[in-house]
Amino acid sequence: MRLSRTDVSLLAVAAVWGSSYWAAQHAAGTIGVLPLLAARFGLAAAVLTVVAVLLRVARPSRDELRLGLLLGGSQAVVLVLETWGVTRTTATNAGLLISLTVVLTPVLESLAGRRWLPRPFFVAAVTAVVGVALLVSGDGFSAPTVGDTLMLVAALVRSVHVTASGSLTRHREVRTVTLTLVQSWVCAVGFTVAALPGGLGAAFGAADAGTWWAVAWLGLACTLFAFLVQLWAVRATSAARASLVMGTEPVWAVAVGITLAGDQLTSLMAAGAALVLVGTGWGQQVEVRHRTGPALSADQGGAPESRLLHQS
Repeated sequence: MRLSRTDVSLLAVAAVWGSSYWAAQHAAGTIGVLPLLAARFGLAAAVLTVVAVLLRVARPSRDELRLGLLLGGSQAVVLVLETWGVTRTTATNAGLLISLTVVLTPVLESLAGRRWLPRPFFVAAVTAVVGVALLVSGDGFSAPTVGDTLMLVAALVRSVHVTASGSLTRHREVRTVTLTLVQSWVCAVGFTVAALPGGLGAAFGAADAGTWWAVAWLGLACTLFAFLVQLWAVRATSAARASLVMGTEPVWAVAVGITLAGDQLTSLMAAGAALVLVGTGWGQQVEVRHRTGPALSADQGGAPESRLLHQS
């Protein structure tokens, strides 16, 4: 597959998201989960507001405000689980386990739409699940850690959030930029209020330069940059191609976890990681072919709202 400029841009988004687990692990270990999320989304929401003003984006409609409040709340739950989970497991495991959203979401969507998926998809899903069992086993078969369990729950909740996002925004006149802006402010305000009893000022005072760099990376690169680039890129290619290119996120998570976070993989864990990547990648391709049918190249209208919302 020849990579276009759009593909390279989407690969950059996948790489940035793959690095977010290590950055969150580093920053949350210093200032805590809630202060980190408050800082990350406060920064992202403020800068995105400036971008919206410069682009002369109209004010949110009542429908966009209602949906933004609802989806912002569910997104906040996902982020708490993910960030809390990554502090209790490795960045590599976190990136791989959350990638199960790729196979969980189509299952939920098919149940909601009463349109069952083809048999190869479930073979791919079982492959990914077996990979998870090996990945969390360490040196031998054992129960998953608290962090692994949290990431698995986060993957399930994220799948529900993505499915709800697609269902609630379908057939509604909502703008992606505006809806994401509302969700960002919901998260920013919610996390700030939740972090206040624990001492938000004290947490920020304990942050060193490395922590603030991680916060800036999460807020500006992993949230703002990734969203804007993805929004541009999916309008220049098909949703199917975009989803496949961005499906490389767990590969980047493994690379960052090993090279920067110093994660160690036993042979059993490496085999599990490989099965997770194969299972999620295979499942994604099966789902894309099933959803788009023979007219794969005809889908040029951009990715579904759900695929834009759940990562921002």
